Order: sequence, then C-alpha cells, then structure tokens
Amino acid sequence: MSGRCEQQLFGHLDDGTPVHAYLLSNARGMQARVLAYGGILQALRVADRYGAFDDVVLGFDTLQDYRRHHRLYLGALIGRYANRLAGGRFELDGRRYQVPLNDGPNALHGGLGGLDKQLWTATPCAGPGHVGVRLCCRSPEGDMGFPGNVQVEVTYRLDDHDRLCLDYQAVTDRATVLNLTQHAYFNLAGAGNGDILAQVARLRAGHYLPLDRHLIPTGEPAPVAGTPLDLRQPTPVGRRLDAEHPQLRLGGWQQRGFNHYWLLDAEGDLARPAADLHDPHSGRRLELFTSERGVQFYTANAFDGSVRGKAGKRYPRWAGFALEAHGPPNGVNLPGWAGARLDPGQVYRQTTLFKFSTV
Repeated sequence: MSGRCEQQLFGHLDDGTPVHAYLLSNARGMQARVLAYGGILQALRVADRYGAFDDVVLGFDTLQDYRRHHRLYLGALIGRYANRLAGGRFELDGRRYQVPLNDGPNALHGGLGGLDKQLWTATPCAGPGHVGVRLCCRSPEGDMGFPGNVQVEVTYRLDDHDRLCLDYQAVTDRATVLNLTQHAYFNLAGAGNGDILAQVARLRAGHYLPLDRHLIPTGEPAPVAGTPLDLRQPTPVGRRLDAEHPQLRLGGWQQRGFNHYWLLDAEGDLARPAADLHDPHSGRRLELFTSERGVQFYTANAFDGSVRGKAGKRYPRWAGFALEAHGPPNGVNLPGWAGARLDPGQVYRQTTLFKFSTV
C-alpha cells in the first residue's frame, strides 16, 4: 500500500454527533477528502503541468456551510433518484408513489431529505496501489416516499495513477427504483479561480435528451449534429453558450448554459472515456469513465456570485462543471426507458472513474 487514509474531525451535527472527513493521499501527492456526511467529495488536490497542486472541486470549509447551502449539492452523493422526477411521481407494479417536491413541480435528487443529507458509516480500506473509504447508508421503507428498505454502499478509491474511482452497489427487500450519482463541481483552474468558459470539453455522445420548460426530458433522443450541444470535438465551453438555441436557455433557468443528459456512444464501456475536459492555462485534464448509459453535463448556470466557498472565494456563474453519470432523468416515467427498477435479490452496481493528467 503506497497511499494513506487519515481520519479528521470536520464538525458536528446539531445533536452533537461528530462528522469525520477521510483524507486519501496517493504516492504522487494527489489528495481527495471525503465526508461521512452526504458522502461529499469536499476537496480534490491535483497537480498542474508544472507540478503545482490546487483544489479542483467547489465546496465549503465547514459542515454548517454545506448544510446551509444544501440545495447546491456540492460534491454530494445523490439518491435515491438522481436528477428530476416530473411531479415527484412514479408508478411501480400498478401502485403510485409520491416524492416531496423540492424543485418547482419536480422532485430533485431524491426529494427534501435524500442521501446527500444523511450521515454515512465510513470504513477506511486499501489494496495494491490504492487507498479508499467505504461508505454505507440505509434508506428505510417510505424514505422520501420510496418503497423498500435499501442498503447502499459507495467506495471511493484513489490510486497511484491519479484516478479517483467510485464503486456503487445497493440491495433492497422490496421492488423499488434507484438512480445514484456523484455531484462534484469541477474547475480545473482551481476552485474559486474564475469561471470554466475557457476550459475545453469533449463528450463522446451523438444524442441528447431535449428538455421541456420544466427541465424534464421529452423522452425522444435528438441528434447533437448541427446544434450547440455537439461536443464530439474538443470545444471551449464558452464558445457554445453564445449560440442562439432554445435548449441552452431552458437548461440554465433562463441563463445560458448546459444542463442536459447526453447519451453516450459507447454505453457502459469503462475502457473508453465518455468525456474529457482540460484547462489550457494549468494543463489539468479530467477524463470520465462510467458504466452508465449517459451523463448530465451541467455548467453551474444558476450560480450568481452570492455564495462564498472555500477560503472565502465567491462562486460566480459558470464557476464549475458537473459530470453526473446516472440513468436518464425522469427515466422511470418515460416509455421505453427501463433500468431504474431494483428488485429483491438483485444488486444495483455502478462504477464511475475520474482520471487526472496534464496536457
């Protein structure tokens, strides 16, 4: 074992329960700090092309700030259902279920009290060339309206090749729906160091899901060809945001930006990067690999500079980007989009990997 895991006290809940952070360090100096609260990726220190390290994920220095700004979901594990459920409703085996609305007419990221607001049980773990922390959480029957007692386990692993891997698994004692993801916002120039408009993005996806005015997919995939959502070739993020296209305004709550679900060309292929972004100034590069069929690419369109993050730095519009690997938003309600159902005896599995390098 070449890395190490250090447990640190990060704060206390209102009842005095301690919340710990787990600092993962590899042999090359890269570090990831994970909180037991919400499974939050609180910090990620990555080297630039000159060997200088900086924190590339948006977040806060205190537990109180994470709880105060919980609607931003900065760095958190998301469930039971990532992204939006139209009307907060879904049907399973002829029975209708209701999740509390927390996003206008929608339920967002599992409702008001999703997995991002739970205290997970954390256990350090290690193996050849990597170090990690295993997080476990039980979501009881009826939690946010979802059926079944669901046991979720997510393991963060940092290896000596500068790869941060998340392995998810879950089981249930009753038929339910489950759609998990990780909600880190990245800025490859360093968290709080301006916007990400000059950072260059590529998504290996020929189709996306158009949105209606409530940010719910209409259900029919559309080709990206001929639209600003065509990111199959490396493209500075800001270059496309000036394009006149109605989907850019819908995706950004009337502010220009991406907030869409791209269907990956190599669905579930962990051997090929689904997306990659790099910062021309620092040279930092991020490649995303995932077993999921698609990725939600969001450019922090709703940020407005009013929130101060780590070290007191303000987070302006487009302060970061999220690459959320999960099943289709509202997929449980879209005809022909199976995959969110989980039955007793089955095991939900997902793997997402973030690989860092320089260009």
